[in-house]
Amino acid sequence: MKIFLDTANIQKIKEAASWGILDGVTTNPTLVSREGKDFETVIREILEVVKGPVSLEVVSTRWKEMVEEARRLRSYGENVVVKIPITEDGLKATKALSDMGIPVNVTLIFSPAQALLAAKAGARYLSPFIGRLDDISSYGMRLVEDILTIVENYGFKSEVIVASVRHPMHVLEAALLGAHIATVPYEVLKKLINHPLTDIGLERFLRDWEKMKK
Repeated sequence: MKIFLDTANIQKIKEAASWGILDGVTTNPTLVSREGKDFETVIREILEVVKGPVSLEVVSTRWKEMVEEARRLRSYGENVVVKIPITEDGLKATKALSDMGIPVNVTLIFSPAQALLAAKAGARYLSPFIGRLDDISSYGMRLVEDILTIVENYGFKSEVIVASVRHPMHVLEAALLGAHIATVPYEVLKKLINHPLTDIGLERFLRDWEKMKK
């Protein structure tokens, strides 16, 4: 499974990249706005570090404007993926951009039917938001399972990005289901590394080593 970082913070991106496990980055207007810099500066900093897919989201809502904005975003780099919401205009834009060879990440997916339509329109990536479903007492991982089944049934080339990840178990469950990608907040990514028994074991090894030296 590929691991993407869901952030626009360059320090967090650099740190995750240094671990050797970072395959890409996803952003959105909210994440970019938190960085206190202009949009272009944030994006160019990210693209200097990340060579894998970097998802940048449009803010337009009409399909022609989405396509124009997507083409501008794509001009930042060949690894830029354009995020498009799953709406009627979003499907039109996805089809048009896919025909141009511009990869699209269809976002804000909350049902298998939405994912099916996005895949048929040519989406390179499908982003089900599992955490937001869990927030309203719906089982987000069942959505991931259903989408993976649809993709496999019909041989779609779309990859499933498990998004709106809240905790490490979301990442583990995504991996067990065979999801192609999980896009993970930095804080959740750090929790995947940590385990109390690892800390205890390391402390014991170092303590025993000091005893041997004496």
